[in-house]
Amino acid sequence: MNPRTVEAAQGWRWIVDGYGLFRKNMPMWISYTMLLGAMWFGSMLIPILGPLLFNLFSVVLFASLLLACHAQERNEPLTPQHLFAGFKANVPALITVGGVYLAGTIIIIGIVYQSVDPSVFAMVKQGKKPPDPETAMQIMRAMGGALMIAMMLYMPLMMAVWFAPALIVFEKLPPGQAMKLSFAACLGNILPCTVYGVALMVLWIIASIPFLLGLIVLLPVIFCSVYVSYKDIFGLPPVTPNAAQP
Repeated sequence: MNPRTVEAAQGWRWIVDGYGLFRKNMPMWISYTMLLGAMWFGSMLIPILGPLLFNLFSVVLFASLLLACHAQERNEPLTPQHLFAGFKANVPALITVGGVYLAGTIIIIGIVYQSVDPSVFAMVKQGKKPPDPETAMQIMRAMGGALMIAMMLYMPLMMAVWFAPALIVFEKLPPGQAMKLSFAACLGNILPCTVYGVALMVLWIIASIPFLLGLIVLLPVIFCSVYVSYKDIFGLPPVTPNAAQP
């Protein structure tokens, strides 16, 4: 299957249509988001292993949300069981994608950490008093360079995993092929993806202002918008995806 290229303005349309999908069943989508938040918080209570396992299985949970979007579009009633529909799909392939994403993130963090001079961390840790202007500029330059390196390394990783869960559950592709096709789709649609990313950053800042409460709405809209963007680039998923009904 070949991903199609869409116009730059579609990046914003994905968010608008994602909100439309979310609006059709706000209570259930907010419930999904709060339950995921509780699972994340619970994982943080288990040092090291908890966050690692949550990140590893997050792709399976994300696939579940895509399946929920697909079910809603077929006018099926959403239930709490839809949040775990991904565990009835190709779990090994989804976990493989999660493992690649987790390993890539750890490697990127290590590279960025090594790229910053240790003296910068020493300057950051020195006392509670604000640093003098010269020290502050040194910290900003070092952190700015590290941020640029992180973005250059992280973007290809994100492009490889963005559509991979959908391609696995809807098209039954193996993880390697799904990630390769996801990367090609994002690269071929770099303009709408950029519009989408910039718009989400602005919305994230706005949603975070009232004690992060706006994220209860923004996060499910993002979940739905990924499904919408997948449809726009790859076409309507098959009627019977690679997952049993919840």
